[in-house]
Amino acid sequence: MEAPDSSVKAGLGGNPPLTTASSSTSSLGVSIPTPPERSNSQSGNNKSTHMATHRQSFADNQRYPPSPRSQRHPSFTHQAVQEMMNNPPNSRNPNPRYAGKDWRDLAVGEFAVPEEVRWVDFDTSVEEATMTLLKNNPNNVVLIRENSTSKTAVSTFDHNDLNAYLLVVVALAKPEEDQKQLYQDISSKAQTQTPISLREIQPICRKEQLVTLEDEAPLNKAIEIFGSGIHRILVTDPNGEVVGILNQLRVLEFFWNEAVNFPTIERLYTCPLRDLPIGTQKIISINADAPLAEALLTMNNEGLTSVAVVDNGFNVVGNISTADTRLLTNAASLPLLENTCMHFISVILSERGVERGRDSFPVFYISPHSTLAHTVAKLVATHSHRMWVVESASPSPSAPATPLLQPTQPAAAPSSIPSFSGGIGAGRHSPSPGPGPSAKTPASPLPTQTFASVPASALPGACLSGRLTGVVSLTDILNLFALKSGLSPSDPSEQRARRRRSSSSSVRPSIENGRPSSDLRR
Repeated sequence: MEAPDSSVKAGLGGNPPLTTASSSTSSLGVSIPTPPERSNSQSGNNKSTHMATHRQSFADNQRYPPSPRSQRHPSFTHQAVQEMMNNPPNSRNPNPRYAGKDWRDLAVGEFAVPEEVRWVDFDTSVEEATMTLLKNNPNNVVLIRENSTSKTAVSTFDHNDLNAYLLVVVALAKPEEDQKQLYQDISSKAQTQTPISLREIQPICRKEQLVTLEDEAPLNKAIEIFGSGIHRILVTDPNGEVVGILNQLRVLEFFWNEAVNFPTIERLYTCPLRDLPIGTQKIISINADAPLAEALLTMNNEGLTSVAVVDNGFNVVGNISTADTRLLTNAASLPLLENTCMHFISVILSERGVERGRDSFPVFYISPHSTLAHTVAKLVATHSHRMWVVESASPSPSAPATPLLQPTQPAAAPSSIPSFSGGIGAGRHSPSPGPGPSAKTPASPLPTQTFASVPASALPGACLSGRLTGVVSLTDILNLFALKSGLSPSDPSEQRARRRRSSSSSVRPSIENGRPSSDLRR
């Protein structure tokens, strides 16, 4: 969905954000999607023709939702939502374009869409790169090149990098000894609104390995890479120039629509998760009463793109991802860092309702009894990177439900806090960690704030969830597909460990000591 340049720039310059670009993976609360039907992908018999047609089809399928100015749709009942997700539609009509073909022989170039590639230069400011990232960007990543004439990527800029940058700007990230001067320089430039280039912030960004494949490479190569824990692949022509970006979600969507043509994949869909070697019970979660700053730090330091939000009974009440940093790119959003994760989830749901004209419900969870088809249907419908595995809800000592949850807006930041170039304003003030996850009361707001704490039970659809017991990610599913198809992906834990080691900042000791959680890196 497009957003005017002026609206994005206003958000980065210190005025209230008007950004409309969004990510469907960013919160447990999501707008109710169209039921995930299996629609046939487009292709052709002639290679050059079917590649172009297939690219156009995928481009059409990846478009953002209609304008937020459309009329607000009536709310679904909780029962209707659950019924829709428990019984996803299933088309049994094989696509003749893939009849008799092996998916492993398809070319990755069929999935590349050149028009979706977004470029910036190393000397581009962080503010401009952020606008490019947030504005109508289906791949949720910006490729960095040396100069404007090059089509060779040397790095990337995504929501994880934006999160790392914001943590430095607001003085929450704790640098290593050899990076203290760098952090001080970035903070000083931000306070004086001096433009900061992408080249300058490269040392603070947590970089995933850049992986490329030529457009003629078979799809089985891509599946092995994705099943090994790599999230995206740059598709290049024989000259090494990028012609598209292939990511895990796009490939999984293809397998959801076309699996009826590929028996090995189709047979897996009927299996319940408990009977498959998939997922993990090692999870990092954040208590709903913990400050938002703790969630951002946890994702940055653990190499995560999202984290589950739970109540005191460990029931899933929400989801926060690095993509939600789009709501933190202006000075007025600074108080959100000190408020609770639950409050931030209410802000996300409110923003989504206004933006998409639909009510939001938390549907980012499954149970051990869910089939793989059910899990994939939810991932495709919500454009999520993972589903939290829950069992029956456990009693929670959380506060009683609020009679009516009103749309929540961030309060204006104190006038003494300066605006930073490309992001949040902070001055010498840095949000305190606040109470740990075990606390039953939210962090104390600033004197000028008027936030109302939102208990977990007050969120729409909260009663649909359950106790967090595990997680299933895109990597897990594609790793399973690869293994069952006779491929040899490497252990995804290696990539997860690398992402954690490459994180440039570490949590403050007070937060580290107060966060009881097990290990998960996806």
